[in-house]
Amino acid sequence: MIAEDTMQMPWLFKKIDHIQLILFRIFFGLLALLECWGAIATGWVKETFVDPNFTFPFFGFEWTQFLLGDIMYLLFAVLGLSGLCIAIGYRYRVSILLFSLGWSLVYFMQKSNYNNHYYLVMLIAWFMVFMPANRALSLDVKRGRTKGQQSMFNWQRYLFVTQLLIVYTFAGIAKLYPGWYNGQYLHLRLSDSATWYRTHFSWSHFADLLSSENFARLLSWLGIGFDLLVIPLLLWKPTRTIAFIAALLFHIFNSITLHIGIFPYFALALAIFCFPPELIRKRFGQYLTNNPYRVVSSPPRPLSKYLLLLLASYVLWQLYLPLRHHLIAGDVLWTEEGHRLAWRMMLRRKSGQITFYVVNKETGKKEQIRLNEYVMPHQLHLVSTAPDAIWQFAQRLAKEYKQRGQVVSVFAQSMVSVNGSPYYPFIDPTVDLAATSWRYFSHQHWILDAPEEIYKKNTPTPEYFLPQIRAY
Repeated sequence: MIAEDTMQMPWLFKKIDHIQLILFRIFFGLLALLECWGAIATGWVKETFVDPNFTFPFFGFEWTQFLLGDIMYLLFAVLGLSGLCIAIGYRYRVSILLFSLGWSLVYFMQKSNYNNHYYLVMLIAWFMVFMPANRALSLDVKRGRTKGQQSMFNWQRYLFVTQLLIVYTFAGIAKLYPGWYNGQYLHLRLSDSATWYRTHFSWSHFADLLSSENFARLLSWLGIGFDLLVIPLLLWKPTRTIAFIAALLFHIFNSITLHIGIFPYFALALAIFCFPPELIRKRFGQYLTNNPYRVVSSPPRPLSKYLLLLLASYVLWQLYLPLRHHLIAGDVLWTEEGHRLAWRMMLRRKSGQITFYVVNKETGKKEQIRLNEYVMPHQLHLVSTAPDAIWQFAQRLAKEYKQRGQVVSVFAQSMVSVNGSPYYPFIDPTVDLAATSWRYFSHQHWILDAPEEIYKKNTPTPEYFLPQIRAY
């Protein structure tokens, strides 16, 4: 019976050449090394985890705050070293597990620098925990810690492909709103890059191109088409080469203009799974090993049906997360509810102005909070535009005042601008945020409705280019 269950989808359990996995392991480890040690060198770790008194963690990870401080330098140093060990295949199982745990920890510790790219790295890292990625070109094989192997199961390759298809497809679907396809958001983003290139390199002609509205509108539509089509075209033999060239140009352009770290190169490394393993072996095998690849037949694995159930559950969860905002009232581009973990990448620019007040419930005394005494400059944007951070900060204020012997209500007056639009009221100023509970699967009643004109083509107001936070 187990064999029958397994053989219902025999192609998933077919043995294939594992050369893609081996090459990706090397790229993954090196990129992890660059990202983690680079985060220390550029001051990102200091700004995000050392200087702040607290971060805005994901719900359920409030306990991580005890790690803030200089110990985070050590953590990122260890993560970078783990990346190096992954690349060379040294004690791979320990290294990849350590990296996956550590990266997941720092990812969920803060939302001020939330990035879908970091989320993808976390998912792929956990994929690699269960992959035979150290069975060739590794010190583990050379030193006899594990046996050499030249194969993996087909499902292991297609797990990467499925994840890529989900990422790009939902990223493309999320762009189908006026603020994207009329070039509004991308024009703002590229204008920033144009200013940067004028300042640092005096590349006036390139900067003029980046600041062109027509160029932004063209790239917006090309971006939608790329996201929706690139993976299917990479998988189809007649279009594979041109699709890879397009991916190469797309990601290098993003790296040059948008300054988004390792992601363009990480995405290109993942694209290797869209090619047939035989082709990768033909192109690179001669440089890696003198032994021809041989498929070694093996009987079905006894737990295959349970593995299929686990894989199906994971894929369904990955489909649910980008769709969950449809189950929550309100526009996700305004409310942020259902925005994270949903591949809603680089869609809009929000700026906010917010003032918090605490009211002593016994005396009725009203006090205006000076935000710059509580949060770091890079956290101001989050606490002025993201409802969950606004709620978390209100809860923190109430807790701190309670420790001082005061029971207070917390109110917020908030205005938000989207893609350079005028500012509109965002939070109901009459609601005591300290007395509310967070609704994990439904709309927060204290978030005001988005104005109808918010996504129309707007000329950014002068205030948009001024400091975007009113910090008292």
